[in-house]
Amino acid sequence: MRQAIAETADASSRTIGFIIWRTKQILVDDEETAAVNLPSRATLYRLFEKLAAGTHATGSARTRRSIRARPPGPFGEVAASAPGELMQIDSTPLDVLVQLDDGIAEKVELTAMVDIATRSITAAVLRPTTKAADASALLARSVTPETMRPGWSEALRMSRSVLPHRRLLSIDDRLEHAAARPVIVPETIVCDHGKVFISHNFRASCRYLGVNLQPAHKATPTDKGTIERTLGSVATLFAQFVAGYTGSTTERRGRNLECGPLWSLSELQNLLDEWIITCWQTRAHDGLRNPETPTRAFSPNEKYATLLESCGYVPVPLSGDDYVELLPERWQAINAYGIRIKHRIYDSPELNPFRRQHSGVAAKKGLWEIHHDPYDVSRIWVRDRRGNRWITVFWKHLHRVGVPFGELAWDRACEQVPGGTEEQIADAVSALLRRAHDGPAAQEDRPTKRSRRERRAAARTRATATDRPVPNPPPTEPTHDGETDTTLAKVIPLGLFDPLANPWRRP
Repeated sequence: MRQAIAETADASSRTIGFIIWRTKQILVDDEETAAVNLPSRATLYRLFEKLAAGTHATGSARTRRSIRARPPGPFGEVAASAPGELMQIDSTPLDVLVQLDDGIAEKVELTAMVDIATRSITAAVLRPTTKAADASALLARSVTPETMRPGWSEALRMSRSVLPHRRLLSIDDRLEHAAARPVIVPETIVCDHGKVFISHNFRASCRYLGVNLQPAHKATPTDKGTIERTLGSVATLFAQFVAGYTGSTTERRGRNLECGPLWSLSELQNLLDEWIITCWQTRAHDGLRNPETPTRAFSPNEKYATLLESCGYVPVPLSGDDYVELLPERWQAINAYGIRIKHRIYDSPELNPFRRQHSGVAAKKGLWEIHHDPYDVSRIWVRDRRGNRWITVFWKHLHRVGVPFGELAWDRACEQVPGGTEEQIADAVSALLRRAHDGPAAQEDRPTKRSRRERRAAARTRATATDRPVPNPPPTEPTHDGETDTTLAKVIPLGLFDPLANPWRRP
């Protein structure tokens, strides 16, 4: 019976009757125990109650897998005595429906990072689907102050909190209009083996900022229990109070949630940021107790102000080039016509000295390092190692689409126009975003009806276009042909046409 109970660890939940049946089959399959006389059914049930205690053999499958993933020994904890010494990052679906464009109601993913020493949520972002660029954006938001936003109460300012604002302002001028959220520079980040956190882009971003990335053991959530519990607290302290709350499981979900009032993605992100400052950072945490005064629990802001006296504060200003460094990279050749990425051609006159040339990086076979934003395909950045700068290169057909869009809309347009040219795909993207802007009411008179997948692609594109994960340096405005206007050309007026003049006479 112990063997039958152990087999249910990764299987679907079944009843006690199945466990008893499986026990009989195990006995029959073994020649030594095939002739064993079984006790009564009531005795087998009592035996099961003793052997299955604490295993959830017939309960929730998720709880059963979580219990199995626990280490056999006592729980340990790595102590952190300074802000940023040890941080944890994770991503999970948020149990709230958001209203995207075109009437699409979908759940979003929450990616957050928490500091172990102070239990501060240094950054949290909401996205329809988390990408590597979003994880890199968390690093940028963690080391930069949170600026006060329109509509927030003046009580949320750092100058009115327990944080030592006056002393920090003399070191970092950016804190003058900052909200009461600590600025923490990570030293070590613990993450799981999700493809977002072990991606090349996120690891490269950690190396650029000098952060040590420490992956946890596979299928061992106890290695990063703090962020797991923090995300659970976000669901109980914030998500269930938001309109459109779905519950953690389908059996807890209500009816007709899509028809009720829902927040947009940008509005929900603003509410989450405000809740972190007003509630989480000022709420007493049981894990922040001083051994000298065990009866008092500190808040994350109070603990940060205490540790700051012994650890100090180092500002990390990020320039426009630093944000470009955090974007995903790829290595490609610079051809005579420019750079081709997914049937899109990027070109600029600044690429003339590098066309069909070796980049000097032998490890990449002479290819050039290119950084791109998955939420905005209008431009890319090429690293000029000789001049130690970034070259902004715009899409050749940028003038065909007047709305920012990402890879999701482009991939959907490629499916609609199989084998089409770059111009045809660009027109398909423009038509897709135009239909999304018109809304469902304007679609009633049209003969064709869009699929739900197409509506979802358009809605997600517009949701991420309004809230970029990483800001870009101010680019130079491109012209329709992708070039940059620096000087005005000389205007030559045309003369009047004289119908009676001799066309063969020389002037």
